Amino acid sequence: MAEPARRLQPIDTTAEIETPEHVRFHYPVAGPARRVVAYLIDLLIRGAILVVFAILALLGGLAVGDAVSGLSTGFLLVIHFLLEWVYYTLWEVAWNGRTPGKRALDLRVVTAFGHPLRIGDSFLRNLLRAADFLPFGYAFGLVAMARDGRFRRLGDMVAGTMVIVEERRAVASAIRIDPPPTPKELANLPQRLPLSGDELEAIELFLRRKDGLGPAREEELAAMVAPLFASRMGIRNKDAARLLALIHARSRERRRPA
Repeated sequence: MAEPARRLQPIDTTAEIETPEHVRFHYPVAGPARRVVAYLIDLLIRGAILVVFAILALLGGLAVGDAVSGLSTGFLLVIHFLLEWVYYTLWEVAWNGRTPGKRALDLRVVTAFGHPLRIGDSFLRNLLRAADFLPFGYAFGLVAMARDGRFRRLGDMVAGTMVIVEERRAVASAIRIDPPPTPKELANLPQRLPLSGDELEAIELFLRRKDGLGPAREEELAAMVAPLFASRMGIRNKDAARLLALIHARSRERRRPA
């Protein structure tokens, strides 16, 4: 008996999440190198903030006198504490799982089920940074990430979170037809095109890619399907590529709101 075909699994750097409705989503998981760069950016920002407050405390001490030098030191210790323990949680809650460093690297923290990060999840994962740091330089955290399929450090494992890469998608520009369709050309096409959604999408894909094709290849591909569409619509057309462009223009015309 033949062995049943196995479903293709996502690549190692992709996390597959299945919802209760059995819908699967794939998230690119952030690796250690990218996360280290994001951490260094946040570290520089935290350092810059601390330096600014240190300068302010120094200027305040010089202006008032040595009587408040102890208060200035205590003030700086409070700022350092907030930067160490509140900085990440504050940004991740305010920016939906992102800090300035993560945003610069297109990273976001989400739950293990792909849901938006909650304040309790963020607080717990950042509270355990102290354990990830041990014995020095985030050694435990890096070892845990290397052994985990989703590159989670100890804080992520306990909080049930992971860091994903958000892929930026450019908005597709409108397809330009040169020369533009004339009213007479469009009048030859039926008002309701006898084409399926998949066929219209295939035509749009062809038109977006045709500038990268040579004239011969463009005509070859268009000639494979344009006669079939022309026969289905009961029209004659000698220019296959032009016919596909006109069909696309008619379909876009139909989608415009009245």
